[in-house]
Amino acid sequence: MKKYAALILLLSFSFSAVALEPFIVTDIKVEGLQKISPGTVFNYLPIKVGDQVDDEIAKESVRALFKTGFFRDVELEQQGTVLIVKVQERPSIASIEFVGNREIKDDDIRQAINTLGLVEGRVFDQKVLDQVIQELEQQYFAVGKYGAEVTDIITPLERNRVAIRLEFKEGKTAKIKQINIVGNENFDEEDLRDEFSLTTSAVFTFFTRKDRYSRQQLQADLESLRSFYQDQGYLDFKIESTQVSISPDKTDIFVTINISEGEQYTVTAYTIEGKLILSEELLDGAVLIEPGGVYSRRDVVRSEKAIADLLADEGYAFAQVNAVPDVDAVDRSVSFTIFVDPGRRVYVRRINISGNYVTRDEVIRRELRQLEGGWYSAQLVQRSRVRLERLGFFEEIKVETPPVPGSPDQVDVNISVKERSTGSLLFGVGWSDADGVLFQAAITQKNLFGTGRELDLTFDNSSVTDVLRLSYVNPYHTINGVSRGFNLFRRTVDSTRADTADYITETLGGGIVYRFPLSEFNNFSLGGNLERVDLEATSGTPPGIREFIEQNPSNDLLTILGFASRDSRDSTLFPTSGNINRLNYEFTAPPSDLEFYKLNFASVWYWPLSQNLTYKLRGEFGYGDGYGDTAELPFFRNFFAGGATSVRGYRARSLGPKSLGDDPQPIGGSQRILLNTEVLFPLPGTTGVDKRFVVFIDGGQVYGPGDDIDLGELRFSAGIGFNWYSPVGPLSISIAEPLNDKPGDDIERVQFSLGRFFN
Repeated sequence: MKKYAALILLLSFSFSAVALEPFIVTDIKVEGLQKISPGTVFNYLPIKVGDQVDDEIAKESVRALFKTGFFRDVELEQQGTVLIVKVQERPSIASIEFVGNREIKDDDIRQAINTLGLVEGRVFDQKVLDQVIQELEQQYFAVGKYGAEVTDIITPLERNRVAIRLEFKEGKTAKIKQINIVGNENFDEEDLRDEFSLTTSAVFTFFTRKDRYSRQQLQADLESLRSFYQDQGYLDFKIESTQVSISPDKTDIFVTINISEGEQYTVTAYTIEGKLILSEELLDGAVLIEPGGVYSRRDVVRSEKAIADLLADEGYAFAQVNAVPDVDAVDRSVSFTIFVDPGRRVYVRRINISGNYVTRDEVIRRELRQLEGGWYSAQLVQRSRVRLERLGFFEEIKVETPPVPGSPDQVDVNISVKERSTGSLLFGVGWSDADGVLFQAAITQKNLFGTGRELDLTFDNSSVTDVLRLSYVNPYHTINGVSRGFNLFRRTVDSTRADTADYITETLGGGIVYRFPLSEFNNFSLGGNLERVDLEATSGTPPGIREFIEQNPSNDLLTILGFASRDSRDSTLFPTSGNINRLNYEFTAPPSDLEFYKLNFASVWYWPLSQNLTYKLRGEFGYGDGYGDTAELPFFRNFFAGGATSVRGYRARSLGPKSLGDDPQPIGGSQRILLNTEVLFPLPGTTGVDKRFVVFIDGGQVYGPGDDIDLGELRFSAGIGFNWYSPVGPLSISIAEPLNDKPGDDIERVQFSLGRFFN
């Protein structure tokens, strides 16, 4: 019997030295199969019955069967004219187990190894397992665990199966110990390191993980360093080399950056050339390059963008603006020629809206400021997006402006939205420092039947207040955007359970209000309420309030109210830029039983300090008084201050005038000043704005009727806080330290609010 054999070892084949005499195959038999069917072997075997077999064909056949990955040994034998194929199958994978992994979860590992083909039930291949181990160790290296080891243990089982056990030794996370910059002469090393995202270990790096080395992040930081120098005029700045080393125990990383600063360049002049569609005065106003000043790459880029934005607002969507430098290395100076090519003026062919399965197209289109058939304007497109975000109907809004194929002067505006739930049935419990425990039940639909109309039925109950309210608002009562709203309400206030003067009020009423848009940012509203206000004294009611209640136990009021505002914020919930200035007014008109008025002006400004930092400045002034037969502002309409929504660090409603007697209690006042400044930033390690830390300084005071406003009586506090728009509603917590409290002030350093909007 002649025999031909082939064995595989480390991807190498060895064949029998015995020559195989050619013969015609009359039959093929397969021996050694356990799980794999003979048909599979015949499918991959290049030899068929009737073929002539020789050494070359035999070698090719063995290779073909090995390539399937199903076998670890293959032999070909000849018995007369019968070809015998003897195989030894690779074992199948019975189970895969992970032990010791914490950084990478089991599900993530399984997802990764499945893509590489290491799956229970499949044929086991050591090469694939080695690739899996290498990939897992690379994942550990990516998160800074350079000492991580993954070991495989293969256990043979019956029926030609194996169990795979991967044991993980993750080790400690390597952190950046030092970042050294060598070659800097004009700037302190500490100032240069401030340009880096990577940093050495500090308090917040536990959350941000910015102390974990990343090659990609280091490259980004080097580019930031290069930008910093070129923004300071160092046109020839170079990074000579970068060395990254790790300690022997693989826990500390050292980064050394060698730089060459070069010389500082100044700007001698600039000119604007090309097809100047806009006036030279307008173009010059957009250029930030200053002749005689230090060269700044940032100012050059911003100048190019500013001119391009001006052209885009006039319909030239594809304008090209390039500032070409002319460098004089001898004088260390540079001049620029700004070439402007506006291209063709572009208009919008179609506005396509997708993703709005509930919200009607017309609700979206009426918010758009860019119109179909009109000249394209980048500013109007951006304003349209802001207006859609302010609706609160969408989790995500994407706006794209692709050119129309074959039409260089046309673009489409594609608006893709992802809707959020705007209807809710809410039963909840909350707490605030002002009202104590809150119970709330509400049926709310802010986008009724996709029309943009709002319907709200709310019941709020706390230890102090009890409110039942039904309201309906149509934001587009007219095609021009005039809104109309109706409301019915019943409100009971029992101040005996609050830290204020004791009294009880019960108010029943309803009203209507219209809002009129005056421009893109300006609007005012006008409305009226009919109210019945019943007042009740208690044994603890102060004499002055008791006397007012005895004279006016029940009061019918016709209240005219509304506001005038200018609002340019980029978001109503979490603004990062813009401002809102708002004047609220309220006064009673004949034949009301009481005659009074209240005015309150608030101005809030937001400035983005960086991608994640927002600065907020707020000022507010309120004033009220009586007129006619009412001598002063009724006590139940008084202003209050103190608490989580005004001056943190002081108990809610505690600032200002107090009642007379052995147990003086706050009674509020007819004048109020509030001041606030904040720096807001997202939770470290996140980029979302629904969770934000805040560092703040608050100030405020309330003054009684006839009191002179003494700014020296303002109370101030400083502290930190955390705001979160949680699934159960707005949550706010603050820790504040009063800065100038006086004897008699009620201090409350930690304040928490759940179920009420934070300040």
